[in-house]
Amino acid sequence: MLYDEISEPGELTPEELREQYEAELAETVETVGVDAVVERTDVDREVVAGLADGAAPELTVEDAAAILATAEDAPAKDAIVAEVRDHLLMGMTTAVLDVDSLAAELDEDVEARTVQQMVEGRREMTLAEYARIHHAIAEQNAA
Repeated sequence: MLYDEISEPGELTPEELREQYEAELAETVETVGVDAVVERTDVDREVVAGLADGAAPELTVEDAAAILATAEDAPAKDAIVAEVRDHLLMGMTTAVLDVDSLAAELDEDVEARTVQQMVEGRREMTLAEYARIHHAIAEQNAA
């Protein structure tokens, strides 16, 4: 889901998007197993166990990608992260959104430079930040 397009993400709230990402992560942890996910990633056991228990722990996109990459036949973590970034950049291109406009759409005190660094992978992006950015781009593309 992180690297595949969600159907109509602009019709969901950023929180609903994040919940969908977390549901897929929880499903992966359930299928692969907490111990196996912890063994194959650098993600803390408490975070992985929290996902399995339905909690919403703070995760980076990189951590989420690492968890998803543990599933059988899943792409590698780096491929998932690259696809996420490509998806955001293509969405920005389609919506004719620059980082200044995108930062303004986020309704937060996020500078355009910070948004650019997150999208380009020069700064960590949390799953919640990704959901907000993904949502803002999708809304602009639907307009």
